Amino acid sequence: MATVQVFIYLQLLDVLTTLVGFKLGAAEASPFIHVLMHAGPAAGVIASKALALGIGAICIYTKKHHLIRWITYWYGGLVVWNLMVVLAAPGPLVH
Repeated sequence: MATVQVFIYLQLLDVLTTLVGFKLGAAEASPFIHVLMHAGPAAGVIASKALALGIGAICIYTKKHHLIRWITYWYGGLVVWNLMVVLAAPGPLVH
Protein backbone atom coordinates (compact mmCIF):
# COMPACT_ATOMS: atom_id res chain seq x y z
CA MET A 1 0.00 0.00 0.00
CA ALA A 2 2.92 2.36 0.62
CA THR A 3 3.96 2.04 -3.03
CA VAL A 4 0.50 3.16 -4.13
CA GLN A 5 0.71 6.19 -1.84
CA VAL A 6 4.13 7.10 -3.23
CA PHE A 7 2.76 6.65 -6.77
CA ILE A 8 -0.09 9.08 -6.08
CA TYR A 9 2.25 11.55 -4.37
CA LEU A 10 4.62 11.45 -7.37
CA GLN A 11 1.68 12.15 -9.69
CA LEU A 12 0.96 15.31 -7.72
CA LEU A 13 4.63 16.31 -7.73
CA ASP A 14 4.80 15.73 -11.48
CA VAL A 15 1.83 18.05 -12.04
CA LEU A 16 3.32 20.76 -9.84
CA THR A 17 6.85 20.59 -11.23
CA THR A 18 5.58 20.46 -14.81
CA LEU A 19 3.38 23.52 -14.34
CA VAL A 20 6.24 25.43 -12.69
CA GLY A 21 8.45 24.42 -15.62
CA PHE A 22 5.85 25.76 -18.06
CA LYS A 23 5.76 29.06 -16.16
CA LEU A 24 9.52 29.31 -16.58
CA GLY A 25 9.37 28.61 -20.31
CA ALA A 26 10.01 24.87 -20.44
CA ALA A 27 8.28 22.80 -23.12
CA GLU A 28 6.60 19.41 -22.91
CA ALA A 29 8.79 16.65 -24.33
CA SER A 30 6.16 13.91 -24.58
CA PRO A 31 4.25 13.95 -27.90
CA PHE A 32 1.24 12.30 -26.22
CA ILE A 33 1.01 14.93 -23.48
CA HIS A 34 1.63 17.64 -26.08
CA VAL A 35 -1.53 16.51 -27.92
CA LEU A 36 -3.51 16.62 -24.67
CA MET A 37 -2.31 20.18 -24.09
CA HIS A 38 -4.42 21.55 -26.96
CA ALA A 39 -7.06 22.19 -24.30
CA GLY A 40 -4.48 24.20 -22.34
CA PRO A 41 -1.27 23.32 -20.48
CA ALA A 42 -2.87 22.70 -17.09
CA ALA A 43 -5.79 20.76 -18.58
CA GLY A 44 -3.44 18.57 -20.62
CA VAL A 45 -1.20 17.73 -17.70
CA ILE A 46 -4.18 17.04 -15.43
CA ALA A 47 -5.75 14.82 -18.10
CA SER A 48 -2.51 12.84 -18.36
CA LYS A 49 -2.46 12.39 -14.57
CA ALA A 50 -6.08 11.21 -14.59
CA LEU A 51 -5.09 8.66 -17.22
CA ALA A 52 -2.02 7.59 -15.20
CA LEU A 53 -4.11 7.19 -12.05
CA GLY A 54 -6.69 5.20 -14.03
CA ILE A 55 -4.03 2.85 -15.34
CA GLY A 56 -2.65 2.56 -11.81
CA ALA A 57 -6.12 1.63 -10.57
CA ILE A 58 -6.37 -1.06 -13.24
CA CYS A 59 -2.99 -2.44 -12.13
CA ILE A 60 -4.19 -2.59 -8.53
CA TYR A 61 -7.52 -4.19 -9.53
CA THR A 62 -5.72 -6.86 -11.56
CA LYS A 63 -3.19 -7.38 -8.75
CA LYS A 64 -0.21 -6.23 -10.83
CA HIS A 65 1.44 -4.44 -7.91
CA HIS A 66 4.90 -4.99 -9.40
CA LEU A 67 3.90 -2.70 -12.29
CA ILE A 68 2.98 0.07 -9.85
CA ARG A 69 6.40 -0.32 -8.24
CA TRP A 70 8.21 0.02 -11.60
CA ILE A 71 6.05 2.95 -12.67
CA THR A 72 6.78 4.63 -9.34
CA TYR A 73 10.51 4.46 -10.08
CA TRP A 74 9.86 6.02 -13.49
CA TYR A 75 7.83 8.89 -12.04
CA GLY A 76 10.45 9.44 -9.31
CA GLY A 77 13.04 9.94 -12.05
CA LEU A 78 10.64 12.16 -13.98
CA VAL A 79 10.07 14.44 -10.99
CA VAL A 80 13.85 14.72 -10.49
CA TRP A 81 14.18 15.60 -14.18
CA ASN A 82 11.46 18.26 -13.87
CA LEU A 83 13.24 19.74 -10.85
CA MET A 84 16.50 19.88 -12.80
CA VAL A 85 14.72 21.68 -15.65
CA VAL A 86 13.17 24.16 -13.21
CA LEU A 87 16.51 24.83 -11.51
CA ALA A 88 18.29 25.28 -14.86
CA ALA A 89 15.65 27.67 -16.26
CA PRO A 90 16.99 31.13 -16.97
CA GLY A 91 13.83 32.89 -15.78
CA PRO A 92 13.21 34.06 -12.22
CA LEU A 93 11.21 31.79 -9.92
CA VAL A 94 9.07 34.71 -8.69
CA HIS A 95 7.17 37.00 -11.04
